[in-house]
Formats: sequence, C-alpha cells, structure tokens
Amino acid sequence: MLPFILLFLAFAFVLGAVTGSFLNVCIFRIPEKQSIVSPPSHCPSCGAGIKFYDNVPLLSYLILQGKCRHCKMSISFRYPLIELLTALASVMLMIHFGPTLSYLIYLVLVSLLIVITFIDLDHRIIPDVISLPAIPLGFAASFLLPYLTWLDSLIGIVAGGGLLLLVAVVYEALTGQEGMGGGDIKLLAMVGAFLGWKGVLFTLMASSFLGTVIGGGLMALSGKGRKFALPFGPFLSLGAIIYLFWGELLIDWYLTFFERGGPPL
Repeated sequence: MLPFILLFLAFAFVLGAVTGSFLNVCIFRIPEKQSIVSPPSHCPSCGAGIKFYDNVPLLSYLILQGKCRHCKMSISFRYPLIELLTALASVMLMIHFGPTLSYLIYLVLVSLLIVITFIDLDHRIIPDVISLPAIPLGFAASFLLPYLTWLDSLIGIVAGGGLLLLVAVVYEALTGQEGMGGGDIKLLAMVGAFLGWKGVLFTLMASSFLGTVIGGGLMALSGKGRKFALPFGPFLSLGAIIYLFWGELLIDWYLTFFERGGPPL
C-alpha cells in the first residue's frame, strides 16, 4: 500500500510543478492581454527562446543557477517559488482527497487562486477573464463533487457576489470612497461556485481577519497608515484555501467552543 501512496504523491508533486510553470505564464501574460499559448516561453531579459530542457520545473532553475543560459541575466526567484507552491498544494490536495476527480477539480480552483493572488499583488486587478468563466465552471463541477450540491453552489454564487456588493455599497455610502473592487466581488462569487455558501461565509470571515491582522501589521511597518494600499484578493484566496482544507474542522471547533463555554479539550 505504501509504494502506491508514494507513487500518487510523486505524481501530484510533478503535476503541481508542471501546472505551476504554466501559472507563471498566466501571471505574466494575462495582465498584459497577451496569449498564454504563443509565443513559447522566452527569457524576459533578452527574449531568447527557452528550450524544453531549460524549462523543466524547479530543476532547470537550480541547474542554471537562476540565470538565462544565453544572456546570463538573473531570472526572478518567483518562478520556482510558484512552481514549488503549486506542487506542494497539489500534494496536500492528493492527501486530502486521494486520487479522485475532486482532487483534479480543486487543483483547478487552487491554481486559479494562485494566479489571481499574484496578479492582484502586482497590478491591483483581478482579471474578469479568470473569475467570470470560473463561476459556471464551478457550478458545473458541483454535479461531479460529492461534497457540494448544485443548490449549495448556486446559493454560494449569489451569496458570494451579493455579500461583497453589499459591503462595497455600504462602505462607499459611509466613507465616500470605494472600498471593494468589482474584481473582489466576482472572486467571491467564484469561490461560492466551487465551495458553496458555507465556503463563502468562512472565506469572508477568515479573509477579513487575515486582512486586519496582516494588513494592519504591514500598514504599521510602512508608516503610511491607511494610505498603504493592499489588495484584498490575496486574503480572499487564502481564506478559500483554508476552508478547502480545514474549514469543516475549524467550524466544528468554533461551534464546540461556544457550546461548552470554552475551548474544546
């Protein structure tokens, strides 16, 4: 049994690393409105095409010591970082769901969230070309997932978009400033499509908490206070991933905490 488990985990790692390599292309090209298919991968500094043997996820970066074979310019560490991040996420999904269709579906979701996170960090946008097609994709997946019904997915879509839209309207009415972008609203609707209404509520609460703690800390360190701009998309993505792996466990812990009047033993 153990050799088969290790084989599945190795497969998940390789598939995740290869997926991460493709995500790097998406993160770089989608905001620039470039094709993610053509032209083939090339050095961002000299434009030289990257041969297949120099484009092996993780390994090529180590072998070339993080430099282009042609111009010797340094290549950003982000490329192998995203490949490793996706590979580890893929392994965690395999451990959590096993070699099932659920594993593949949620690998798609996590991949989308990784792309959205880094694009939002770089450009302060969440491209509609990612979030909008993913909403019907998540709804279609609900017919294949054992943990999600189509009704939960549909309610999640409506609740995800509606809750953030309400927050955005109220915030703007109270402050006169836009506090929530349309991209965040569509992102939470996408999360609802894949994770249902429970996932939406958990993601919203977790991302708000994480945004307050992490964002508040970064604001204090920057010395700019509220003028320090921080996108909310990465926190929504992180909240959704936390729910995917540990949401039900954390919800049960939370409910038990209040039922017993203290932390569960």
